[in-house]
Amino acid sequence: MDYLQQILFIVAVAVTAWYITRRVQLISRAIKLGRAENRTDHPDERLRTMLLVAFGQKKMFTNPLVGVMHFVIYLGFIIINIEILEIILDGVLGTHRLFAPYTTAVYPFLIGVFEVLAAGVLLVCVGFLARRFIARVSRLQASRHRELRGWPVSDATIILMAEIVLMIAFLTWNAADSALRDRGVGHYADAPVGDFIISQHLKPLFAGFSDSGLVAYERGAWWIHILGIMAFAVYVTYSKHLHIALGFPNVYFSDLQPKGEMQNMPEITKEVQLALGLPLTTGADGSQANDNGEQPAEATSGDIGRFGAKDVYDLKWINLMNAYSCTECGRCTAACPANITGKKLSPRKIMMDTRDRMEDIQRGWKEHGSDYKDDKSLLGDYITVEEINACTTCQACVMACPVNINPLDIILQLRRYRVMEEAQAPASWNAMFSNIENNMAPWKFSPSDRFNWAEQVNEPVSTK
Repeated sequence: MDYLQQILFIVAVAVTAWYITRRVQLISRAIKLGRAENRTDHPDERLRTMLLVAFGQKKMFTNPLVGVMHFVIYLGFIIINIEILEIILDGVLGTHRLFAPYTTAVYPFLIGVFEVLAAGVLLVCVGFLARRFIARVSRLQASRHRELRGWPVSDATIILMAEIVLMIAFLTWNAADSALRDRGVGHYADAPVGDFIISQHLKPLFAGFSDSGLVAYERGAWWIHILGIMAFAVYVTYSKHLHIALGFPNVYFSDLQPKGEMQNMPEITKEVQLALGLPLTTGADGSQANDNGEQPAEATSGDIGRFGAKDVYDLKWINLMNAYSCTECGRCTAACPANITGKKLSPRKIMMDTRDRMEDIQRGWKEHGSDYKDDKSLLGDYITVEEINACTTCQACVMACPVNINPLDIILQLRRYRVMEEAQAPASWNAMFSNIENNMAPWKFSPSDRFNWAEQVNEPVSTK
């Protein structure tokens, strides 16, 4: 590799690192817009959950075929990218297959493993494209889910096509390199490696190439592969595929409470405890907290703040990480009974809208400075009241998510704001609240009459 290629490569690495660092800083700052919440308890349980759900892909295997396909592309993506270390060092140092002379016993085997996985990733990506555009899986169709219209479909297609191109470049690069080695051309002949398990079958494709033409193809495939990976790494930070990086911490910090348990608001808990003369629950650091270990707003910010959430600033930081970790797979929406019955609620859209809101804020920071504020809010401008009121709080979306995202938590916080701050609960809800307060049940009859229905159980059935 000549010096010009080395310089170009180093510049490409530097530019990629700068863009990724910039995006990581912006995303981190956006997530920190959320309210503080302690998610460091029970580290052993959190680690076990992460290994099972994020690394082991436990929830993906509810559909075995799709689970295997996703595992292949996931495992291939992780392992194949180990080879990037050698490619980067070759590019910076101007060498060719730097590790080959030092690992002659295992090098062909390792590259062979990478090639098998690359072929698997290529086939799986073709399969996923077929599921979208030939089998037309319902939860992936923009015609049935309005949140997928436009960019989301293009995003998924770009990612799958990019991975196909990267895998083809990798395999044909190895094949061209092997063909040059067979011909004894230049430094290619010095690499102490033989043929590789998949690419050796592609060498006949290059039989008619001249030596110079073959060198040009080998260099072109090498550049396409590594520059493609760099571009992919930057693109992922703008894409739903950010879950590749955030899936692990998102699962680690996911809620450990039973799925049917709704968390009380710390501010309300404190007021009730004071009204009843009960001692305030104390956190580990001596501060006032509720039974979930959450500190009330007075203990953290000096003022009560807002009941519920109107915008991303009112949500918890984990809600915002959830939004950036969403894969847009639609399993939550497919499981949602409200969506199935034709309601406008889509848990996937809730997460996408939350992320879109944060991205809009980021654009404002870049255009108008770090103090940028606008007159928009998550509730109203992105998510409608009709959507959040359609939720039955059944937890189906939470159970279905493969990376433990909780759309319901965002919905509940938005509804709390609507009811407690704006006093805009539907009339039927107000009647239910009144019945629960007075009758200890959602129905309008006395608790003493609750089991009157049982008196009719043993009555003889009329034969008339």
